[in-house]
Amino acid sequence: MTEATTEEQAFRRLRYFHGRLLTARDFQREQEYFREKLKLRMRCLLGYGVVCGLFVEPAPKTGGEEKHEHHARVHITSGLGVDCDGNEVLVPGSCAIDLWDALPEDERTGTTVWVGVEYTERAVEPTRTVFNSACGDTSDCDFGYTEESYCVRVTTKTPPKDERCETCCTRCEHKVLWLARIDDVDFAQPVREDRIHLDVRRFFGRRVPTVITGVNWKHGHTYTVNEARELLGTQKNSGGLVVEFSDGVRVDSLRRGVVEIQVIEGGAGRNADTWYMGGTFEEPTPKDGEFTDHFRYRQTTRETLQDGDRVLITVRAAFILDHCCRPVDGTNVGGRVPFTGHADTDVEIETGHGHDPKPEPDPTGCLVPPTGIGPWTSGTGAGGDVFESWFFITEERS
Repeated sequence: MTEATTEEQAFRRLRYFHGRLLTARDFQREQEYFREKLKLRMRCLLGYGVVCGLFVEPAPKTGGEEKHEHHARVHITSGLGVDCDGNEVLVPGSCAIDLWDALPEDERTGTTVWVGVEYTERAVEPTRTVFNSACGDTSDCDFGYTEESYCVRVTTKTPPKDERCETCCTRCEHKVLWLARIDDVDFAQPVREDRIHLDVRRFFGRRVPTVITGVNWKHGHTYTVNEARELLGTQKNSGGLVVEFSDGVRVDSLRRGVVEIQVIEGGAGRNADTWYMGGTFEEPTPKDGEFTDHFRYRQTTRETLQDGDRVLITVRAAFILDHCCRPVDGTNVGGRVPFTGHADTDVEIETGHGHDPKPEPDPTGCLVPPTGIGPWTSGTGAGGDVFESWFFITEERS
């Protein structure tokens, strides 16, 4: 008969009765019972990740910094996180880190580092014992409290990705909450703010939804007829609308009807006509594998665009499934999903001055998403929904 592992053992709650002798072991196990129950509820019902704060920023210069050999320092702001075991990781105040000193010696050859925090605890406050154990296995002095704390982890090795679809199905192997990636680190120079990427962090929740991270057209922009033809791939075997995802989506979920291109003709209000362009998925193809991080959708019919038209692009994200068979979180919040370059898809915007026109001002005035971490992506956390975007048509540049 094999002994059950800790994960397989049932919860046992201490039973009190008159005349029972209680030892330190009993009280320790009672504490452990309630702690494990709280952690179970946390990771199963709520999830894990960064709750608030824990931003990684360049460390402010100090008066004696010129005396230090290494200047690549950052600090972590106060905040709260929950690791994948359900432990609360509290950073009560700003924490300064010298990246070189924090790196393991065998990892000091890389220039890209990841910074994170991990839950730790330690025994504190030595306390003299009143009675010794009858077995003689105790000392005259022991620690009276356990202090819950954290430690900073810095590495040049790419952290493993949590591929689990549910936070409670299996125990996680990697306990570090990664907060930032810092590129092109020069350990002898101060860290530049633009080198710190906070989008690697996992926000608090049961799962990380797959979202749309970029498209190859500018939302709300005005293109000429020729530019739109290039973008849509009209009557050509190149071009096409490209949508990129934060994670792999199932190729077999990219089916006919998931994407639609609708043209609303320029006209006077209700007198405008509406019609649909025919199109097809050019990428990926079924032979490209089970998952893809983008698709390309190209116009296949011969309709033409005219001055004043509006091209409305609809992606039914609820029908696009990720590796956990969950729908992509597709709401285009504020129309802020960024324009991103993609091979053979960029459209050169020609102007009378030979350069791209100035981007249109943000109508919402919101510089960063509600999380405080950019760049913008689709999604509200609810999952599914419809991704909508559009651009306008003009005959020529003014």
